[in-house]
Amino acid sequence: MKTCSLNDFMKSVKPWLSENYIKKAHINADGDFVLTFTDGVSNVYRVDDCTRAQLENVLSDLREKGVA
Repeated sequence: MKTCSLNDFMKSVKPWLSENYIKKAHINADGDFVLTFTDGVSNVYRVDDCTRAQLENVLSDLREKGVA
C-alpha cells in the first residue's frame, strides 16, 4: 500500500487513464482506494489528506471515464 496526498494520487492515476490501463476502481472497507489494472495487478492507495466524500468524487469521475 502506498500512502499519498490526493494531489499525488491524481497525478499518478492520470497517465493510466489516457491509456485505458485501469480495469476497475473501488474504495475498500478501510477507506483505501484500490485500482485494478488490465493485467490483473491491484494497487492500494491510502490517500491521507481528504475525506471519504472526496474519494467518492474521484471514483465517480473515474466511472465517467469508463472505469468499472
